[in-house]
Amino acid sequence: MSDALWQPSPELVENSRLTEYMRRLAVERGLEFAGYDELWAWSVADLDAFWTSIWDFFGVQADGEASPALASREMPGAEWFPGTALNYAEHVFAGKADAEVAILHASELRELDQLTWGELRGQVAAVATTLRELGVERGDRVVAYLPNIPEAIVAFLATASIGAVWSSCSPDFGPASVIDRFAQIEPKVLFAVDGYRYGGKDFDRTATVAQLRKAMPSLVATVVVPYLDPDPDLSALDGADTWQGLLERHAGSELGFERVPFSHPLWVLYSSGTTGLPKAIVQGQGGILLEHLKHLGLHVDLHPGDRLFWFTTTGWMMWNFLVSGLLTDAAIVLYDGNPGYPDMGGLWTLAERAGITTFGTSASYIAACMKAGIEPGEGRDLSALTAVGSTGSPLAPEGFDWIYRHVGADTWLFSTSGGTDLCTAFVGGVSLLPVYRGELQGRALGAAVESWDEDGKPVIGEVGELVVTEPMPSMPLYFWGDGDGTRYRDSYFEMFPGTWRHGDWIEITERGTAVIYGRSDSTINRGGIRMGTAEIYRAVLSIEEILDALVVDIPKAGTEGWMPLFVVLRDEVEIEDGLKQDIARRVRERCSPRHVPDEVFVIAEVPRTLSGKMLEVPVKRILMGVAPAKAVSRDSLANPEALDYFTEMAKRLGA
Repeated sequence: MSDALWQPSPELVENSRLTEYMRRLAVERGLEFAGYDELWAWSVADLDAFWTSIWDFFGVQADGEASPALASREMPGAEWFPGTALNYAEHVFAGKADAEVAILHASELRELDQLTWGELRGQVAAVATTLRELGVERGDRVVAYLPNIPEAIVAFLATASIGAVWSSCSPDFGPASVIDRFAQIEPKVLFAVDGYRYGGKDFDRTATVAQLRKAMPSLVATVVVPYLDPDPDLSALDGADTWQGLLERHAGSELGFERVPFSHPLWVLYSSGTTGLPKAIVQGQGGILLEHLKHLGLHVDLHPGDRLFWFTTTGWMMWNFLVSGLLTDAAIVLYDGNPGYPDMGGLWTLAERAGITTFGTSASYIAACMKAGIEPGEGRDLSALTAVGSTGSPLAPEGFDWIYRHVGADTWLFSTSGGTDLCTAFVGGVSLLPVYRGELQGRALGAAVESWDEDGKPVIGEVGELVVTEPMPSMPLYFWGDGDGTRYRDSYFEMFPGTWRHGDWIEITERGTAVIYGRSDSTINRGGIRMGTAEIYRAVLSIEEILDALVVDIPKAGTEGWMPLFVVLRDEVEIEDGLKQDIARRVRERCSPRHVPDEVFVIAEVPRTLSGKMLEVPVKRILMGVAPAKAVSRDSLANPEALDYFTEMAKRLGA
């Protein structure tokens, strides 16, 4: 076992919200635990007591009796807190002083600014009044084609306050991709932006908004946020209202909250849409409220005065998670734009300027900073920064080293893993536990995560399927349009009926930490030795000349299969025998001789979804002969032209 990279200080342990929670359990319920592992074991063994304690600890305001917490624990179909009614937005504003800062925000178009709780309350009230005037009622859908700016949060909170259902996409999504998502749920109102700036380039979106309106006849109104241009030409959007217009018309409105049943829909998220129509994942007001109170309060350990940042767009679940930071006494920090423009150090400069205390990002951003030679602590005052969170893909051990070397030895680094499907993390940060290189600190409270072998038996110290054996409140209520629940069951419960299979490879270590090895459906299996692609990428990307990589395993009858590796090289670097030998050596040493690629090909870029996920499975299917249009929706891709290389290769292979 490697030594810990970080240990919580006595002061951190003493002041941790987890410590406060455990003390409350001892006083109010007579429950005492020797440490976090015992607390976690109780939280998944006695679900009713655990989730009721979360309800009480965070002071959930609701009508009805909060008992039982779990009327039915069947999966799918668990029934939480029956007979109660509440409102997510009501909890966001509860106890907040008008003069305190709620949101700090910056973008390529706007300088760093802030919104107080009083300003936020006034704007949400004005937008909620507008929605009611437009006839939006409980259960109606409101959609947003907006970037990560305060207006998006205002529109969401207004929607939630009246019991309507929210859904959002980032404006870098193409029109077909947005229509595939929004048209499914037949929205009543569309909030949209006139355009945006990314990487110093301006992108007008008024024509796209016109396409969206035409494709969604259910719309009764469109509200445009002038963002790229303070006075945009809206002639193509006849009848559209403007953001400033509705704020001015309803200035001084009172903000009210409609309490809805615990399992009333809050928002609709979407699967990546790599194959077929994206699944419209419906999550509930109460389930998200409880899960996010627990995770942001206890696991991210947010306190009054903290400032939480996570780099995200409105098209990724991390935006929803970040917004829920407002449920705590912390402020949140937004950024819209290219994180690598004008250089990879821009977000670290934002951390200094905004006084960020918890800096959330992705493993790929940390890797890019490493490649670019960025040193966040050089020339910046990051004294306010105490924690760094990483998600999106497994953070390589070298990424852990880099954070502790260049951000600070006393930084709490918590790598997390979860998913859109529950809009939370299953495994991740625990402020009471040490940080070990390449490992996630622990399983989240209330998340009965196990690693299962092919026979459905739990294993420790071995790689297996990530499963959740007990229900969680934020599990989807249903998929929109999936009347009999077939798609829902097939997505999570087909392999192990009654147990949620997430589709990741995970190892639970002897000490209770976790290691994520990537998607189980893209795992490389050579000679019976299974390996997540993340391990291969760590080996390959340790080579200075390689910027990015993608590997797939193509089955071939009578053989172990064909395993090509595709690499993106630095400028002016060519693939030569020496580089190929270096790749083979590193994979052989760090992974296994069986996982050395059969061939290496140079590509211009790795195809990725709009949320940044690489397309391992669709590329594999294309190379196996599946028609590209059936393997992946090009509109779901950030760089659809990158797929052309693999289409041509499939033709050459005769697939």
